[in-house]
Amino acid sequence: MSQTSLKQKKKNETGSRNSKDSLDTEKRKDSEKSGVRLSTQGSQELSLPKTDSRGYVVRNQWSRTSRSPSTRAPSVEEPRSKNTSLKQLPSSSTTSRTSSTSPSQQESLKQLSEEPSPPTPPLPSTPPMPLDSHPPTPPEPFSSSRRSTKMHENPEAWAHGIVREIRDSRDAMPQRDYPRTPPTEWKAYTQRRSTYSSQLDQDCLSELPRQHHQREEEEDEDEAYWASVKTLYEKIPSCSRPRPPKPKNAITIAVSSRALFNMVDGRKIYEEEGLEKYMEYQLNNENVILTPGPAFRFVKALQHVNARLRELYPSEQDLFDIVLMTNNHAQVGVRLINSVNHYGLLIDRFCLTGGKSPIGYLKAYLTNLYLSADSEKVQEAIQEGIASATMFDGAKDMAYCDTQLRVAFDGDAVLFSDESEHIAKEHGLDKFFQHETLFENKPLAQGPLKGFLEDLGRLQKKFYAKDERLLCPIRTYLVTARSAASSGARVLKTLRRWGLEIDEALFLAGAPKGPILVKIRPHIFFDDHMFHIEGAQKFGTITAHVPYGINQKMNN
Repeated sequence: MSQTSLKQKKKNETGSRNSKDSLDTEKRKDSEKSGVRLSTQGSQELSLPKTDSRGYVVRNQWSRTSRSPSTRAPSVEEPRSKNTSLKQLPSSSTTSRTSSTSPSQQESLKQLSEEPSPPTPPLPSTPPMPLDSHPPTPPEPFSSSRRSTKMHENPEAWAHGIVREIRDSRDAMPQRDYPRTPPTEWKAYTQRRSTYSSQLDQDCLSELPRQHHQREEEEDEDEAYWASVKTLYEKIPSCSRPRPPKPKNAITIAVSSRALFNMVDGRKIYEEEGLEKYMEYQLNNENVILTPGPAFRFVKALQHVNARLRELYPSEQDLFDIVLMTNNHAQVGVRLINSVNHYGLLIDRFCLTGGKSPIGYLKAYLTNLYLSADSEKVQEAIQEGIASATMFDGAKDMAYCDTQLRVAFDGDAVLFSDESEHIAKEHGLDKFFQHETLFENKPLAQGPLKGFLEDLGRLQKKFYAKDERLLCPIRTYLVTARSAASSGARVLKTLRRWGLEIDEALFLAGAPKGPILVKIRPHIFFDDHMFHIEGAQKFGTITAHVPYGINQKMNN
């Protein structure tokens, strides 16, 4: 063979070797871009990880359905589709690529290809794949990368797109239509009876009269029960009774049990049979209501004044306060309480002394007036400086006014002192008239009932302040045996000096008082002469004897 042919052959071998080297270099570059493992002829497989532009390793993302990791090295027996495709590239392309590389680069690439690659340790957990199996294909890039790119580029559009996708998915879900039962239309029994069976209809019809009869019996029982309850509550005094006034502000009227109620029968038993029989009689008759006594109508009139005052002055404390003051035993108090509640009397304070005189308690109760049927106790109270009077009932019934308290007073030894009485008894009527004319402008001294008249006048002014003068529930009277011409001026001037007003002044000049009192019809008339008391009793007037002055000494 000639030298020229040898050179040509050598040149061809060199070109083919260079072409192979350039082909290996291209394979290596492709493996670096795609991250797959490439192998050269006669050498072991070389694993080249995929890197990004900054040099960081990028891990492959495989399908989530594959259980075994997809990063294992492929076996030798696996078909290399990519290598074969690369080997089938046209020689023109390879030659063009090899021509572009320099000889020094080609030598370095050749050395790298000739160096043996380090052996890859086998993965024990990964079983070898069979020959006829194919490696799992990597999945398409995950959509989150595209979403994140869109989110960074245009966040508002990305958010609207997400909302739209959720809304579309919700609309795409099938909705269940629940059956709706129509409301039942009400029908009368006559319209529904056709749907019942005949036997059921007969049973219902037989039960109706029985149920109706039972319902009527129950309604009758209820009506009878509530009627009995109503009757019971009508007998019981109202629980909304007004509270009593404070004693320091009230006008306290102390009344004995014999003055408030008629206890003549019990008194007779006490005088004839003794205290034990009297108490036994009261205990056996404690549910028997006592009849009204001489002071009963007077107490009722006082309560009416309180009611009128509370209407005008709801928080008024200047009122009448009634106290039941008696020497009866405490066991008799049950009958007294029953009688007080029966008549609706507003008496909340009781004093039962059990045979002892109650006079010692009058000042403790701040008593302004004491009324009793026992003249001895009244005399004791007068001596203690407490206005007192002995009550006497009228001999016949009289109609009394229920809307106005009417109180009649005698003058001398009742409202005034008994100084003029002394002159009349000792020196006669002529000296009496001269004395009254001489001392006309000198006020008379006060008597035992002057304080009670002041209390009445104070309450009257409360009504006058409300323009209730003509409708005032209190009216006072002066009924005296004095003569107006000879001795009347001093009386009126004395009242004026005291600041007291009397509604009516009646000067009788010694005439009987009974007929005048019948016209007045007072709830109580105070006088110091017993013959005036007895004369008024005959006409039915309730009287109260005031044991004060010279007349009482002469009678004794």
